[in-house]
Amino acid sequence: MLRLYTVLLLLFVSHVSVAQIKATIQITDTSRAIKNAQAQVVVSQGKAPFRYYWNVSSASIYQDKIGDLNEGMSLSVLVVDANNDSTRLSAKVPANGIMEHMESVIKPIVDFIGAEIFFKSIYSKQVMIDSMFLTTPNYSPSKEYTLLNWLVEENSLVKHEQAVAEIQIDNDTIFLYAVGSGKIKFLVQPGDPLFKQGSLNKSARNLAYIKYSEKSPYYNPNQTTKSSDVPIIVVWLVLGALFFTFRMGFINVTGIKHAFQLVRGQFDRPEDKGEVSHFQALVTALSGTVGLGNIAGVAIAISVGGAGATFWMIVAGLIGMSSKFVECTLGVKYRSIDENGVVSGGPMYYLSRGLERMKLGKLGKVLAIMFALLCIGGSFGGGNMFQVNQAFAQASGVPGLEWIKEYGIVFGLIMAIFVGVVIIGGIKSIAKVTDKIVPFMVGIYVLSALLIIGLNISQLGSAFAQIIDGAFSASALNGGIIGVIIVGFKRAAFSNEAGVGSASIAHSAAKTDEPISEGLVSLFEPFIDTVVVCTMTALVLIFTGFAADTQGFEGSQLTSKAFEQALGSWSIYVLAVAAILFAFSTMISWSYYGLKAWTYVFGNTKKMENAYKIIFLFFVVLGSSVALGSVLDFSDMMILAMAFPNILGLLLLSGEVRRDLKSYFKRLKSGEIVKYK
Repeated sequence: MLRLYTVLLLLFVSHVSVAQIKATIQITDTSRAIKNAQAQVVVSQGKAPFRYYWNVSSASIYQDKIGDLNEGMSLSVLVVDANNDSTRLSAKVPANGIMEHMESVIKPIVDFIGAEIFFKSIYSKQVMIDSMFLTTPNYSPSKEYTLLNWLVEENSLVKHEQAVAEIQIDNDTIFLYAVGSGKIKFLVQPGDPLFKQGSLNKSARNLAYIKYSEKSPYYNPNQTTKSSDVPIIVVWLVLGALFFTFRMGFINVTGIKHAFQLVRGQFDRPEDKGEVSHFQALVTALSGTVGLGNIAGVAIAISVGGAGATFWMIVAGLIGMSSKFVECTLGVKYRSIDENGVVSGGPMYYLSRGLERMKLGKLGKVLAIMFALLCIGGSFGGGNMFQVNQAFAQASGVPGLEWIKEYGIVFGLIMAIFVGVVIIGGIKSIAKVTDKIVPFMVGIYVLSALLIIGLNISQLGSAFAQIIDGAFSASALNGGIIGVIIVGFKRAAFSNEAGVGSASIAHSAAKTDEPISEGLVSLFEPFIDTVVVCTMTALVLIFTGFAADTQGFEGSQLTSKAFEQALGSWSIYVLAVAAILFAFSTMISWSYYGLKAWTYVFGNTKKMENAYKIIFLFFVVLGSSVALGSVLDFSDMMILAMAFPNILGLLLLSGEVRRDLKSYFKRLKSGEIVKYK
């Protein structure tokens, strides 16, 4: 009997030891560049297939290896095997070089500042959905994927994280797990190839469709739930835009006709003070906002909020026109013109001078200095380094030009030369370039989009129906009406910068003695940026099917794939040219914004001007040759943070603008303001 007990005990111990899962995390970092570390789980004991629950929301539960990790970050992963045995692993990504150590120190600080100040959420709603597609996991163009078996019956009820299918990836087999609980419908059959030789069987991208029994949370790839947050900066921008729209009597609608006359130069007087025409001021400001954000921002909005996010982006663009009107009117009214006719204007001047007239001089000076410092920082990062970095990424991604990946510094030097040639001549030189580049680059992009829209003109009504329906229904990924409104307004605010104040610096240089006239011209900026360009991008994504299924692509890559699918591989080159021109024009515009903020703080002398331009050109080279981390993230925050002092000043000065607006249209109606052409 004792021998029998001993044998049973040994069998039990043997079973437990086999059932236990053992694994380790291996971290590799092949260079001293930041954010390029990789982590891989190596399982030495357990029953395959395994699931990996990382503390990185973008990492799929099917990934045993993840990359692009920040040095210094704490990493953890829960490894679960086929028997549901599990083990939790943790590690810290080491920092080696100077840049990596700096990033590991700066990132937690930047994340805290962003979460608690700039992007602090004042409202959070868990995203709830009623259905979900199960897609082929971990796509790689170098692998082949085949559906082997369904492990459940079609139309049966499945539970969240239940294994529902077996998929073969090359020579390995993995389980496909349900996301949410509900009734499953198969979209492909066993034996169907999903991906082969780098090509996608598009009809097999979605393997199954689960209709939930009741509303279910939307899960990130790592199976954490997703929330839709409202950052305080977005609320500040939107509420300001709504206030100015009502305060100015819906100037975004009533002023369009006269604004068109002004852009055409019908009211231009040769003797008016300033440096550039209404049109040149408009395209200079447009070049600072129409850019990579339009290509990537719409893709982000639609991938998160569905087609309905487009509607709310349009609404945000329309009300943002009122914010632009107020800030650009004040930019001209309180500008400074020196003895050589050189103009300096923008929020720094109307915050300090305008509020001083209201006996709020101390507040005005504080807000002006705050805005100027934020603008300087933003001009070096988001207005410079990010632009050239993305332009280099686009250029090196073009087939046949992959070899330039090793020559980032050369690309930066070439861009710096072109930027330098333009900005040395000041606003007049910048305007002469932008009034040619902006219509050309917008034309390239818009004509390509119009070609796709024309090829799908029969589906135009259906596309707008999707946009309207998605805006007012709680479907797919948008988490209800509130969720899709949040996404639409957030992306529009980040795209057209209405309320940020930067554009008023360019508009202040316009040749006019009527501040209201330039405010009216600026109405076109959010309209073109958001209502026209963003809507066309959205229609392209809808027509090509990428709005309903992103196929794993994100941002500008998603838009690029949509154009490629609709127009063929040649569109890659068109988009690359457009992206480089977008980046170039944004850099030269932001160099002017940063210069005016710099001279406001440090003195308007030739020495200070040259110092700023040299620093700006240095950052052009730097941006194309180094990986961008938390320093750039902080710079992007600074651009949006410019809205805090700016909108506060606009609210205080709005009564003055309203009086000027009434006076202007009264004089226009009486004939006192004369048409010259």
